[in-house]
Amino acid sequence: MEIKKSPKADLKNKRGLLLEIGLIVALGLVILAFSYTPKEHRIEKIDMNYGPVEEEITEITRQDQKPPEPPKKVEVKVIADLLQVVTNDTKITTDVDFSEFDENTEIVQQVAVVEETIEDDQPFLIAETMPSFQGGDLNTFRNWVQQNVKFPQIALENGIQGRVVLTFVIEKDGRLTNITVLQTPDRSLSEEAIRVLNKSPKWSPGKQRNQVVRVKYTLPVDFRVQN
Repeated sequence: MEIKKSPKADLKNKRGLLLEIGLIVALGLVILAFSYTPKEHRIEKIDMNYGPVEEEITEITRQDQKPPEPPKKVEVKVIADLLQVVTNDTKITTDVDFSEFDENTEIVQQVAVVEETIEDDQPFLIAETMPSFQGGDLNTFRNWVQQNVKFPQIALENGIQGRVVLTFVIEKDGRLTNITVLQTPDRSLSEEAIRVLNKSPKWSPGKQRNQVVRVKYTLPVDFRVQN
C-alpha cells in the first residue's frame, strides 16, 4: 500500500521561501554587526611631576644611666709582729740555752712507722700467697669439682650441655662463699655446680704482707655428654 503525504505537510514546496528568509536574516545580522561601535575607554595619564613626601623623624630619647659605683676599698692589714726590721749592728738575743748541747751528743731522729691495714671486705684477685686446696692450686679444686658433679637428668633428657662459669671467695678461715654464676647454658647445670661448690672442704687461706686476706676466684665447670 503506498503512503501519501498531505500537500500541507510537505516542506519541499517551501524550500525556496525558507532559503530566502535565512539569507535576509543573515545579511541583516552582518550589517548590524558592522554598524555597532563599542564604547571608548579613556586612559588617564599619571602626572609624574610630584614632590617627595617628607617623613617625620622621631627623636629617640635615652634614659639617663646611673654612673657606675666606685670600687669598694679593700683594706689590707699588715701584721707587724711577724717581721721586725733591724739594722746590721743590732745584737739579737734569744731565749735558747745552747749550754745544754754537747758537740759529742748523738742526735737520733725518730720516725713513726704506720702499719698498713688491709681492708677486710675487699677480696684480692692476686695475693702474695694464694690459697691452696688440699695442698694444690685452683686446678686441683677444679678436678675435685668435676669428680663430684652429676649431670642433671632434665638436662640430659633435653640434650643440654655446655660450660658454667662461676666466681667465689675464699674467706680468711678457708670457707668458700659468695658463689655467683657468670655464664650458664641452663639453670639446672648452674644449680648442680653451686651444690658441689657448697660442699667444698676448707681451703688454706691466702696471705698479703703476712696477713690473712680474702681471695676471689673464677672457675669454669664443663658439662659434656660423652658418646
